[in-house]
Amino acid sequence: MPSYSMGQAARLLGVSSETVRRWADGGRLAVERDGAGRRVVEGVALAAFARERGAGLHAVPEDDVPTSVRNSFVGIVTGVRTDDVAAQVEVQSGPHRLVSLVTREAVEELGLDVGVTATARVKSTGVHVDLT
Repeated sequence: MPSYSMGQAARLLGVSSETVRRWADGGRLAVERDGAGRRVVEGVALAAFARERGAGLHAVPEDDVPTSVRNSFVGIVTGVRTDDVAAQVEVQSGPHRLVSLVTREAVEELGLDVGVTATARVKSTGVHVDLT
């Protein structure tokens, strides 16, 4: 089973090493000591912590319409490029940048513009996963 240093865990969680240390010191994240005495996080424990933490990071408002889409990212619109028919909309949700191609009509109807809050929903059957 893989284990991760505090720095590796921080990169995977998108926070600073100091934040991971505070979580460990506060008992929120289970850590162990490796053979050299360094604190490490077991892969299974880190995965469970990431899942728990991620559940509330991109929460969709309670009054939202029910949907089958499970990947929703609330963020801020950082870019909108339109032409006669199509538009490209960029949403920054935490460390995640999502880009969507939609119709110009949709952009106008939704009032999408730089600086507004939007929810990007992703449903895909083609998700690629690579080992790092």
